[in-house]
Amino acid sequence: MAFFAYKARNARGDLIEGIQEGADSAAVADMLFSNGVTPVEISASAKGPGAQGESLLERMQQQKITAVDIMLFSRQMYTLLKAGVPIMRALAGLQESSHNNSMRKVLQDMRESLDSGRELSAAMRRHVAVFDPFYVSMVRVGEATGMLEEIFLRLFYYLEFEKSTKDKIKAAMRYPTFVIVAMVVAIAIINIFVIPAFANVYKGFNAELPLMTRILVASSEFTVQYWPIMLMALAGAFYGFRLYVATPVGRYQWDKIKLRLPVTGSIVEKATLARFARSYALTSRSGVPIVQGLNVVAQVVDNAFIAQKIDSIREGVERGDSILRTAAASGVFTPVVLQMIAVGEETGELDDLMQEIAEMYEREVAYEVDNLSAKIEPILIVGLGVLVLILALGIFLPIWDLGKVAFKK
Repeated sequence: MAFFAYKARNARGDLIEGIQEGADSAAVADMLFSNGVTPVEISASAKGPGAQGESLLERMQQQKITAVDIMLFSRQMYTLLKAGVPIMRALAGLQESSHNNSMRKVLQDMRESLDSGRELSAAMRRHVAVFDPFYVSMVRVGEATGMLEEIFLRLFYYLEFEKSTKDKIKAAMRYPTFVIVAMVVAIAIINIFVIPAFANVYKGFNAELPLMTRILVASSEFTVQYWPIMLMALAGAFYGFRLYVATPVGRYQWDKIKLRLPVTGSIVEKATLARFARSYALTSRSGVPIVQGLNVVAQVVDNAFIAQKIDSIREGVERGDSILRTAAASGVFTPVVLQMIAVGEETGELDDLMQEIAEMYEREVAYEVDNLSAKIEPILIVGLGVLVLILALGIFLPIWDLGKVAFKK
């Protein structure tokens, strides 16, 4: 996606200038026409919306827009719209009260877009780094159904759950990460400083060293001589992995592998399915048709493998199959969930049962996250014990052998 600077005229004939993101100039022109304005000139731009006229220092001082900022925005918009405040006045008030300069610029651009005749969802679509496709789609549904304030409240609760789950996973992984980093640093120090000192002592023994000691000394010498190459190889491998994951095939394969990782795989899978069920319940309750809802939900699950399964469900529904049959064919749902989907289709309360499915998965995710440290700690202890055993045998076995020789004499 690239940015394009455009000049256009609205229904009143006023000249409008701005920057729009799109695949090409034709896509930008179609978007402008859909918003009720006629493009006059479209040209490629290296700057995004709100970036024109900014100095390098101003761009460096920009604050990052976080999930908390979007949560607060959603909650405040719900409160203001419910109180009967017009959208333009609500955005102006939020812009004045915001402590994030980047968020203020986004709100200013949204006000300008609304003033030029765009809808709120179209104004949000100009800021894809701030409002994801799911958020914009829900706002568009709220505009079409007249339930905009209710949509903002549901989006707030949805974002709150997402942030809560991510925070719990980060908190659970903090201790294991610290231990692993400490082990890596300790291994590096031992290889670079400790083992070479012992190796110099062992050379004076003029005796054959044990196998474990020879392995440690060889690995230490390799590390000391080639550590720049090793660092470059690790950096290259990491960068190559990032590039591969950025491709559609790489993203699909990595997301598929993440679901099968030991310990964390089940958490990722259940959290993804909880996001799917909650998102579908939200779109269904908001009046979005099933096919369109599945298409929107596939963009928000944040897992290419699960998203492909949701797309297969959508294609099955388009062919006339039931959600139950296509969900069973996808192979990602448990029998209990499939039974709840069957009951929901029969009773016409699929959105309520999807909400219950989401809550069930969320409870399981919360339980597994709370016990994540307890699962990882034994693995770390065993790994640390094996490391200490290898170092102890490699370093102290030669000393032990020399001691036995000395006592015999």
